[in-house]
Amino acid sequence: MKLYAYDHCPFCVRARMIFGLKNLPFELVMLANDDEATPIGLVGKKVVPILIKEDGTAMPESLDIVHYVDEHFGEKILSEQLRSEVEEWVKTVGRYYNHLLIPRFVKMDLAEFNTQSAVDYFIKKKTEAIGDFQQNLDETANYLVRLHQDLENLVPLIKSASALNGKLSLEDIMVFPMLRNLTCVRDIQFPPEVAAYLKTMSKQSGVDLYFDKAI
Repeated sequence: MKLYAYDHCPFCVRARMIFGLKNLPFELVMLANDDEATPIGLVGKKVVPILIKEDGTAMPESLDIVHYVDEHFGEKILSEQLRSEVEEWVKTVGRYYNHLLIPRFVKMDLAEFNTQSAVDYFIKKKTEAIGDFQQNLDETANYLVRLHQDLENLVPLIKSASALNGKLSLEDIMVFPMLRNLTCVRDIQFPPEVAAYLKTMSKQSGVDLYFDKAI
């Protein structure tokens, strides 16, 4: 199977995780951010991730991909359980964390931004969503005040370093991609429990962290 993705995309990380957690081989193809033709040709719109299944058909939507792979290849490993407290945490952090992340992604030498046209495309699109990139970077300290409190709020929800809820579940698929992307922010102080979860889940899923690229 082949998975089209961006390295920085948290929804793509969801899809990559299930392959790593199940130790399934797959081909990972990082699209250029300004490549509209490939995804539109496959599924009719510019989205990632896109899974090319064994029969050659294309499947978009991260959670659909996760469920498909989990249910059709080997023993099912993911519980559907999603605690309301975890769901609320995802919503809370999701309201602002892109202001920290998006301006950094184009500075990190990621595959989807290996041409200036891809960088320009991303900046134009995302400036419409979050405003001026440098202005967002200048606000890092203010966002970190909020984030550090939210990271502390996550600590009591972590039952195990190897699975948020004690066993692999949709909670891991929802939370780990967000935490992983936050490792690109140099000044974040991750509580020890969160750091342990990050490193363990990275190893289990085969999705690298961004500590060595942090800005």
